Parts: sequence; C-alpha cells; structure tokens
Amino acid sequence: MNPRPKIRVGAVNYLNTKPLIYNFAKLAPNAELVLDLPSRLADDLAAGRLDVALIPCIEFFHDPTYSIVSDACIACRGPVLSVKLFSRNPIERIESLALDEGSRTSVALVRILLKERFGVEPRLEPLPIGASAADAKTDAVLLIGDRAMRSPGGPFAAVWDLGDEWCRWAELPFVFAMWTARAGVELGDLGEALSQARDAGLAHLDQIAEVEAAPLGLSRPECVSYLRDNLYFYLGPRELRGLELFYRHARKLGLAPAGVELGCFDCENAG
Repeated sequence: MNPRPKIRVGAVNYLNTKPLIYNFAKLAPNAELVLDLPSRLADDLAAGRLDVALIPCIEFFHDPTYSIVSDACIACRGPVLSVKLFSRNPIERIESLALDEGSRTSVALVRILLKERFGVEPRLEPLPIGASAADAKTDAVLLIGDRAMRSPGGPFAAVWDLGDEWCRWAELPFVFAMWTARAGVELGDLGEALSQARDAGLAHLDQIAEVEAAPLGLSRPECVSYLRDNLYFYLGPRELRGLELFYRHARKLGLAPAGVELGCFDCENAG
C-alpha cells in the first residue's frame, strides 16, 4: 500500500511568519513546508503545486473555491512596521508610485487608501525584488516585509505605515494573509496543527528573536516588540469585518471580482 502523499503547505519566508510555523514539522508530520514570496505562493496554490498556503488576502478573493482553514493569520490592529509608503512628495501630490513586487495585498491597500482619502491614482511602476527605494525614480515607493522595517534613507515628505493608516481610517483591523486551501484537498487535522503552531510560536518569541534578529539588522528587543506589539495572529470577528471592508473597496477599484463570500470556520471565539 502506497503511503499517503504529504500535504504541500506554503508559507512566507519573512519574520512576520515565523510564529505561525514554529515547530511546524513536529505538529504537522503529514505536511511538507515550502517557503517563498507571497505572490509566488499564491501562484503555486492556484496552479495546484501547493495544497494550502499563507496567501495575501487579495488572492483569496480571486477564487471562489478557496477556503480559510485556520484561525491563524497575519493581521494588525495598529502600526505594522513592515508595510510602508515612502513619498518624496506630499501624499496628495503623488503622481507615480513604485510597488514592491512581494505582496499584491499591500499594493491593493495603498491604492485604496490613496484613492479613498486623497483621490490620488498614481501611475504604477514595478520595484523589482532586488531593487532599493533609491533605485526608483518615482514620487513614492511601497516597501514590504523585513526591508520596510529599515529606513531606506531620505529625504521623504511623508512616510505611511499602512497598517496604522488603515486602522485609523477604517476603525477595523487589517488582515494581510491567511491560511487558504484549494478545493478538493483532504486536510485531516492540518487546521488544528496550524493553530497549535501559532500558539507555540507566540509562546516562544524570545527564541524566534534569538535566531532572526541579527540577520535582519534588528536587536532582539526590537524583534520581539514587532512580533508581540505590531502583529496580531488571530482571525477573529473584527478581523473578518476588516477583511470584508477591504474586499468592498478592492472590488470598487476593480482589484477583486464581485460575488465573493468570506465564509469561515467558527471564528467567534477568537480575539
């Protein structure tokens, strides 16, 4: 009898994901973990190369067969530190914007905030993965992930922490990514394992910081503070309301299709 194939699980290789995959191999022995960029994970999930992935929430909107499989997520209830807009002009005068290619959710978020708050719709240009903000000739640059936490050097007329800007404007949390499964995959107890990994990671933030801080140019206290104080890892009722609001605005700008229903497992007891 052939052994059952392992569930292929994709996660982001950023600091903000480390608490979600802590001790994952032990908690989910029936799964194989792949680390990659958010946008690539989404492409691999859509192509069937992954069974479950921590994908940007904007990607969830584009396939009605996807399902949320865990109450673990990457969200914020205030400043997030790792998603920032750096503008050489005042916000209302941004005419061109270079976009970090790492996350399509953050791209949609900055476009929504600029349009809804200032009526600004800048010309968009890609910022390649290996390029720096200094390489961009645009009025503004969107940076995400670990490099957004380090100042790219100025001068800048405005710097937006997009998590903070959303939470103040919407008065709801923002969900950047959640564990999503494609249709027809037998998950077994993977959803429970993902929640357990999150809980274990949050109980071991000091250990995570010990490994991750120095390569990122952060101190251990900075690393712990970011994971503990800037991120929120529970997909609860308020997070789902924030996700629904983001979807409505994304649909309004043509960044998401109509007719998406954000159904979920029982989140009522989360956060």
